Amino acid sequence: MDTGPHTADVNGITLAYRAWGPADAPPVVLLHCRGADGSDWAPIARRLAGGPRPCRLYAPDLRGHGGSSRLGDRPGAYAHEALRDDVLGLLDVLGAERADVVGHSLGGAVACLIAQHAPARVRRLVLEDVPVPLPLDPPRPPAARPRGELPYDWEMILATDRQRNAPDPAWAAGMGRITAPALLVAGGASSSVPQDQVTGLTALIPGARVVTVDAGHLVHAKRPEEFLSVVTPFLTGLPCRPS
Repeated sequence: MDTGPHTADVNGITLAYRAWGPADAPPVVLLHCRGADGSDWAPIARRLAGGPRPCRLYAPDLRGHGGSSRLGDRPGAYAHEALRDDVLGLLDVLGAERADVVGHSLGGAVACLIAQHAPARVRRLVLEDVPVPLPLDPPRPPAARPRGELPYDWEMILATDRQRNAPDPAWAAGMGRITAPALLVAGGASSSVPQDQVTGLTALIPGARVVTVDAGHLVHAKRPEEFLSVVTPFLTGLPCRPS
């Protein structure tokens, strides 16, 4: 069922992605958190690809992660808008005019920018433990680079930290342009993200609703069954049945 990784040339970089499910099924894009890659979504993607109403799942490695612009040849530019445009470029390459978009953490921030920049291209939006893009007070302290070779570009960490501490005010202001039905999956009290910052998106995204799965920040990884039980009906209109 796993048909990757593949690559696509978008915005001057090579973007790696994985795909699951029937090619003619409704497309769903899965965007991973910072430091991961598209393989993080494999267990969830296989379930959604093989359900009674299957989806066609695409999970790219965001720029600076995994196989996107290989190690030693990283793009170096990590504005959230660049990550947004990479995903839109991938949709163009895939010939997908509209897709459901599911994003976790950093991937969710990118998903929000896609949905507000190109609302006609997002059919449904799922945000997993994604905070409101407001300045942090106090700011996140400078990160210390781990030793050894990393599966991501360290410059990406520094750039996304700067953007998390001082996000572009246009990001929050633009949430009102999102037209897709939006489901917010909050990680609960054990999450590293303050939950009022997650639920605060309901005041910005028209019609958004929130469901809490008490799993911490890594909801789909730690509680996949509970994650699927809320996300599957939202994406497919069918209840999630364990397989």
